[in-house]
Amino acid sequence: MTDSTYLHPTAIIDSDHPRIQERARSLTRGAANDPTAQAIALYYWVRDKIRYDPYTPFHKAEHYRASIIMKNGNGFCIPKASLLCALGRACHIPTRVGFATVRNHMATRQLIDMLGTDLFSWHGFVEFYLGNRWVKATPTFNIELCKKFNVQPLDFNGKDDSIFQQYNSDRQQFMEYVAFLGVFADIPVDDIVAGWKKTYGKKRVDQWIDAQERSGGNLGRNFIKEEPVE
Repeated sequence: MTDSTYLHPTAIIDSDHPRIQERARSLTRGAANDPTAQAIALYYWVRDKIRYDPYTPFHKAEHYRASIIMKNGNGFCIPKASLLCALGRACHIPTRVGFATVRNHMATRQLIDMLGTDLFSWHGFVEFYLGNRWVKATPTFNIELCKKFNVQPLDFNGKDDSIFQQYNSDRQQFMEYVAFLGVFADIPVDDIVAGWKKTYGKKRVDQWIDAQERSGGNLGRNFIKEEPVE
């Protein structure tokens, strides 16, 4: 039996929030007694209904709070993982967040210029406890974005780990896992910001935070309109 910690709400993964509870019930209405079917339904909703946006704020706990992400309808990998984790716990499925460092071979020039590298530190994913084992699920890229990048949308069957594709549809390298950083019951915001400062440089990250604060969290960028780097 897994640790019951992964069933409990937190201040960030607020699985007890009424909107989270209501959404979880509505998405799993036809699979009330099947945790695997529930997890699959939750995964596809978060993958495709929450738009991937790498330019959303990242330096406060509220930037990852599941109920806020659901209300806003967008976020990068960690906020989307936080929401999926909350929905899983709302369905009484043990769920936790995992992190890795990945190298993205198919990003946009604007995003690479902002980061200064194609290395993505503290990429977030989810693990569901299904069939007496932990199964990885990565709801990061919505289907529209996958089409733009010529990548097959990442599926999830509740049995096999669903992690980033190594190649795109043209057999060009797409994503490479460099290191796994561990699994957590909550979003470790301080560790994420510290890790980003180590990877991207303190000055650069402080500039991102300042820009987010001055803009009210809206940098005026539209990732879906940016051109992929070949």
